[in-house]
Amino acid sequence: MSVAQVLAWRIYATSLRSCGDDDCVCAACADGVSQPKSLCDRLGGPSAVSAVVSSFAGKALKDDRINKKFAKSDANRIVVHLTQFVELGTNCSGAKYEGRSMKATHEHMGVTDGEFNALVDDLVKTLDEFKVPAAEKTELLNILGGYKKEIVEKAGDTKTGTELPAKFKPAPTLKK
Repeated sequence: MSVAQVLAWRIYATSLRSCGDDDCVCAACADGVSQPKSLCDRLGGPSAVSAVVSSFAGKALKDDRINKKFAKSDANRIVVHLTQFVELGTNCSGAKYEGRSMKATHEHMGVTDGEFNALVDDLVKTLDEFKVPAAEKTELLNILGGYKKEIVEKAGDTKTGTELPAKFKPAPTLKK
């Protein structure tokens, strides 16, 4: 399954779990009833998503609990692909993700549970700074949190600030 298909399924499943009996309409049975706004729209659109991701990436790249994991990676590539990934995950109109799968991207990085949790902490701080409402924050964290198994290679390890393994091969620098 492609990244886009996985994200679409997770968005669909999340929307089903968050619907009440009277306030949710299935796309196949809409009968002219307007559909709920996408998470992207509720966050303020692609420009707002981009601003949040840029701020979040800045925090993560400076965070000593996790920044060693990005030592060999192109920061511009991280921001561009993370923005695309979140835009797709939040169902921004026209979003397209051109990066590698989460599994391939994080292979041999040796990411620990502690480092994943530190990254989530940076994201929560960023969402709070942007005053993202609780429902949207939870929805976004649930979508992105679904990738934990594809990112963490050292489950149960709570260490942070661990060295990037020598066998890690980053993606090439993004061409501008």
